Amino acid sequence: MSSRSLLWMALGALGLAQIQERAPLPRDSLPPTLSAELPRGLEGSAPNASEAEVALGRKLFFDPVLSKDGSVSCASCHEPERGFAGRERFSLGVGGQRTLRNSPTLLNRGVGVRHMWDGRASSLDEQALIPISDPREMASSVEAALERLNANPEYRAAFQSTFDGPPDAPRLGRSIAAFVGRLYLADSPVDRFRIDNEFGALTPEERSGLWFFESRGQCWRCHSGPNFSDELFHNTGVGAAQGVPEEGRRAITGADGDRGRFKTPTLRGLSFTAPYMHDGGLATLDDVVKFYREGGSKNAGLAPELAPLDMSDDDARNLVRFLEALSRRATAR
Repeated sequence: MSSRSLLWMALGALGLAQIQERAPLPRDSLPPTLSAELPRGLEGSAPNASEAEVALGRKLFFDPVLSKDGSVSCASCHEPERGFAGRERFSLGVGGQRTLRNSPTLLNRGVGVRHMWDGRASSLDEQALIPISDPREMASSVEAALERLNANPEYRAAFQSTFDGPPDAPRLGRSIAAFVGRLYLADSPVDRFRIDNEFGALTPEERSGLWFFESRGQCWRCHSGPNFSDELFHNTGVGAAQGVPEEGRRAITGADGDRGRFKTPTLRGLSFTAPYMHDGGLATLDDVVKFYREGGSKNAGLAPELAPLDMSDDDARNLVRFLEALSRRATAR
C-alpha cells in the first residue's frame, strides 16, 4: 500500500474519531410555552421580552447556524438536560477546540447581575454574542453570523416580524437573551420550607444540611439571596497552581485585588450541572463539600471567609442532601 493511501486512511480515521467524539446537537425538548413569571422562591423582575422575541431566541439557541461550520449551537455547551450547563469539564467547540472554562448553568440568569465566570458581560444581550466570536467555541464572528442569518429567508422574515427590521447585532443579542431570560428553576422543597414554614417539605437530613448551611458552615456569606448567589466575585483558590491564582476577574478590571476572583454560581440545579467550579475540576457535590470543608485552596489572595470547617461526615452528607433538594420541584400542595 502506498504512503499516500496510508495517509488518507489515517486522516479518515482521525475525522471519524472527531465525529464520534462530538455528541449530536441537543434537541429542543422544552415545554411549548415558557412562563414569563418568576417561580416561587425567586425575587426580582423577570426580563421584559415579547413572546416573539423568546420564540426567535429559542430557535437560534438550538440552531448551529451561528457557528463557523454549522457544527455547534448554544445548546451544545448549555444542554437542557444538564441544567443548561456543560456535561464535560470543558466543552467541545468548532474544530475540536476545548473551552478554557467550564460552561456554567444558564438557569436563573434572568435575575443575574453580571454574567460569565469573570463577569465580563454586563447584560444577557452582551453575553449572548460573546461565544460566536470565541475561537474555541463557535469560531465565527458576529458579522459573519449575521450574513448567514440575512441570507436565510426564514430568519430574515422572523427578524422582520419580531423587530421590524433585518438581523443585526443588537437584535440577535436581544432575541437570545429573551429566551435565556425564561430559563428558571425554583419552587423547591427548600422554598416551601423557608417561605411557607412547611416543616415536612424537607427530610430530617435536608433540614440538618440547611441548618449547617446557615450556621456553622456560613455558606450564606457568598451563596445568599433567592438565587443562592451574592452575584459577586471571590477567590476560593479554585484553579490556583502551587499557590498562584489564575487571573480571574483581574483580567477584566485590571485590579490586583481581583486576581483569582470568580463569580459565585447559583446553588439551584446542582443535581444536573456537574462538573463544578469554573475549571470543572470537581466531579461531584461530595467533592465540592470536601473542597470547602478543607478551606478552599491556599493562595495569596484567598478570600478571608475561607477557612477549614468544623464539619463531621454526617454534616457533609446532610449538606449534600440539602443542595440536592434545591434541584427538586416541590410536590403540589
